[in-house]
Amino acid sequence: MAKKRPQTKAKRPQLTEGEIPVVGAREPCPCGSGRRYKACHGRAAAHAVTELVHRPFEGLPGECDWVALRELVPAATVELTLKEGLPEGVPSITLATVLPMAWPALRRDDGSVLLGLQNDTASGDISRDLADTLQRALTADPGTPVKARRVPADGPRLQDLLDPEGAFEPVVHSGFEFWVPDPENATPDVTASLERANAAAIPTVKLSGVDAAYWCETPEKNHLRWVMPHPEEQLLDALARLHAAGRSSLGEGTRLVGSFRAHGLTVPVWDLPSGVGADDVEKPAAEFAERLAAALATDAPLTADERRARGGLTNRQVTLS
Repeated sequence: MAKKRPQTKAKRPQLTEGEIPVVGAREPCPCGSGRRYKACHGRAAAHAVTELVHRPFEGLPGECDWVALRELVPAATVELTLKEGLPEGVPSITLATVLPMAWPALRRDDGSVLLGLQNDTASGDISRDLADTLQRALTADPGTPVKARRVPADGPRLQDLLDPEGAFEPVVHSGFEFWVPDPENATPDVTASLERANAAAIPTVKLSGVDAAYWCETPEKNHLRWVMPHPEEQLLDALARLHAAGRSSLGEGTRLVGSFRAHGLTVPVWDLPSGVGADDVEKPAAEFAERLAAALATDAPLTADERRARGGLTNRQVTLS
């Protein structure tokens, strides 16, 4: 019998990690391993996209306000500054809490860009999702919205695009009229979306005397929600010390009731009587900030009363993200 000639396979060119393209999950991996993409290099790519970044706004100017505008404030805008300056034809970039029809971004007729913050994200890194949306908005045709998409795992983050020295100064609005520079010519869909958004907006005011503290009005009582940059365990200890000493309130009838946990930061919340407005808590909040600074500087073990107070605060903590 004639001998069978050995079959040889042509060697596939070896690709470096950075050259391996994204393909379908069930397709052979382009690296030449013979495995499906999802079981080879697709596994790392999927992990990079889905891995949760607990502090997505860390390193940005105004991290606490980023968290507040993402989770707590209905209507607000902030002017953003790029590291490389504004591209030609883009007069301004404005971060907005919400955009009409929940668009991720909008390139206006005049070329300016609105970037929406309170949107569902496709990955575990809000900063990367927003950066991708922003980059696409900068090159979108004027007068068009930008749709959501799955973000490349190696794409830039906001920290790569925004000027680290740029100011982050939120302007809180009573409604969403900033959506439409010319309301009379707005489409019916935008007009209806504006009416629904205004009807649902909770009156909110940013305090001027302390950072990232927001007063809001609800039908039964008012609240102060204050995003703080301190490490969670240290902050809870300090709040417990003040609470046990009867020094955690913001005046008569007010009460520290617990906290949120949002994007790696802690947000203490106070209940306020319905008659207490934002101006009424400016001075008490500034005085509380001084008491909190002293409590944060204390490293003595918690007393029994302070441990009980801490337990109560921890039990009433809610995680938003």
